[in-house]
Formats: sequence, structure tokens, C-alpha cells
Amino acid sequence: MKKTLLLVLFFAFTFSGCEKDDICDANTPTTPRLVIGFYDFLNPSVLKNVSNLKVVGEGMTTGILFNGAETTSGNTISIPLKTVGTTTTYSFTLNSGNSNPALVDQDIVRFDYSTQELFVSRACGYKTIFTLDPTNPYTHTDATTANVKWIKFISVEKNNIENENETHIKIFF
Repeated sequence: MKKTLLLVLFFAFTFSGCEKDDICDANTPTTPRLVIGFYDFLNPSVLKNVSNLKVVGEGMTTGILFNGAETTSGNTISIPLKTVGTTTTYSFTLNSGNSNPALVDQDIVRFDYSTQELFVSRACGYKTIFTLDPTNPYTHTDATTANVKWIKFISVEKNNIENENETHIKIFF
């Protein structure tokens, strides 16, 4: 009887300190990226594929090339916003890498927002959700001296950026 009791106590103390592993599931929603859809300026209901669009974050030397050698073609991109601070600036270069410099056009867009951290779980930590500034969500300028913007119009579809299942910004060109 003593041996059984000691054996039960031994196993009880042995397994009382065990915890399940905290691993963040890949399907757990994390900090969302800004989803941008590109549309035809003359026919606003039609999605339009970008042609060699290079997106570079402020202070970065390299960017992502869409519809070029590095990625496939598309009419929607997802880009991250900074979780520290309230602004993120990107340069959008259309026809990047074209041998004719007159066809390459770069626009600068700065997004203004507020952030809120939400606790997801002990394993995943926190995620940040963004709310675009309702009075001035973006600033759009041309990077060249010609001041001819390839981006004709920007429309904010969703001010709250909580997931990547919807388009937040529409760019018309």
C-alpha cells in the first residue's frame, strides 16, 4: 500500500510541473498589412494590373517589384505599416526598370494613422490594428520635378485596418 501511494505521489509531482507548449498557430490573425487595389481611372469599377510596380519603404534601399521578374502580375498588393509611430511612407514607381527614363514615374504616398495593440494570446503575443486618420489619411506627392502623378486618385475604402480580407485603399491610374 505504501509503495502504491508513493508511486502515485511520485507521478503526481512529476507531471504537476508540465505545461503544454505555447506555439502560435499559423492561422491566428496577426498584425494586418494595408491592402491596396489598383483600378482603371477611366473605368473605376474595373481592377487594373500594374506594370512593373516597385514599392520601396522610406529609408530602404531595396523594394518589392510587382509584375516583374521577382513576383507575378496582379492588381492587389499588401504592404506593412510601421507599428512604432503614426506614419509610413512608400514610393510607388510605375514601369520600374524601363530603359526609357521618360516612362518611369515615381509617386510618394505617406499614410497617417493611429495604432492600438491587442493581446492575442500568450503564445502569439500582441498584434497591432491601425486606424487611418479620418481627416487626412494620406499625403500624395510626385517624386519628379515634372509633378505629373501617375496615381490619379486615391480612395480610402476602410479606415480600420483589422484584417487582410478586404481592400483598404483603392488607387486609380
